[in-house]
Amino acid sequence: MSYPERLEAAWRDHLAPRSDDAPTVVSLFAGCGGSSLGYSMAGFDERLAVEWNEKQGASFAANFAHVPLYLGDVAELADDDALRRARLQPGQLDVLDGSPPCQGFSLAGARQFGDGRNQLFLEYVRLLNAFRPKAFVMENVRGMIVGKMRLIFADILRDLKAAGYHVSARVLVAGYYGVPQMRPRMIFIGIRDELAAAGIEPSHPRPASWPATVREAWSGVVNTDDECEVAKFASSRLVDRLLFRLKPGEYGDKYHPNAQLYGLHRLDPDRPSPTILRNGGAGGACEACHPSEHRRITIAEAKRLGSFPDDFVLLGNFTERWAAIGNCVPPLFMRAIATHVRMLLTQQQTVEAERAA
Repeated sequence: MSYPERLEAAWRDHLAPRSDDAPTVVSLFAGCGGSSLGYSMAGFDERLAVEWNEKQGASFAANFAHVPLYLGDVAELADDDALRRARLQPGQLDVLDGSPPCQGFSLAGARQFGDGRNQLFLEYVRLLNAFRPKAFVMENVRGMIVGKMRLIFADILRDLKAAGYHVSARVLVAGYYGVPQMRPRMIFIGIRDELAAAGIEPSHPRPASWPATVREAWSGVVNTDDECEVAKFASSRLVDRLLFRLKPGEYGDKYHPNAQLYGLHRLDPDRPSPTILRNGGAGGACEACHPSEHRRITIAEAKRLGSFPDDFVLLGNFTERWAAIGNCVPPLFMRAIATHVRMLLTQQQTVEAERAA
């Protein structure tokens, strides 16, 4: 089955009705819904999503009209209000998911130790204590285990364990879980202490596939003339010279010491994409350029590289839609994680049934 066919099949799984016993999930820092789509593809019933950005919240609502959305600051969402909106009591939720904003940790950013965004995980921990889910998944960038940021990483692990969970944290690369993008993410998986005591330990899914290439990902992709026009670079003699010199897979700084200011990287059609960043870049601080045409890649092309099905709706201008893709955990990556966690919860149900017998 080709990559576009796999993506379409996963979209049909998302659209399928939920079973009565579908596991439940609440998504914090939901963005446009990348993680939510992954859970939906894995058969989860999402009970609540929390997002503060209006543009990304609008995209979320366009794709998940049935999911209650709290649009606002997560710090202002009281514990009892969150439980009420999700129609749950403490301990009933299966999985709490969340991707606290990671710009303070990112290797592509300034990496400020005191960046306030580094502390948003405390809101995640607060709601973890409120919901008391059977399991949790928290995602962040691998930069949190590099250099001085490891101190915050240690604080995060301490707080998650103190909330009453056995925790495992590993860097996984999305390319080995069905995504045509070599995007590394730090994935925390936690299992509630009493479930872990019954023998259900947190673990991560094993790599499942070789990454699809850019060429495979874009098979049959439809670009509108308007999208290609938007993707063109503003006229610049330096940019024009570099674009004509760049070969597939090359970065602009090979030919000019200041090329990173323009962020140029020409994708190799026969390799998976490097990380697509929220500011329009691919790898480092570089901007993804088409393998043969002298332009940025389009939103339709970026969606394919981010494992968003063609029918997934993104609202806003070019920059806002690109940021939505770059901020999200790729849906097929999250589907693999969600499927694995669902398997862990099924083990827990089996253990309970055996004890009851």
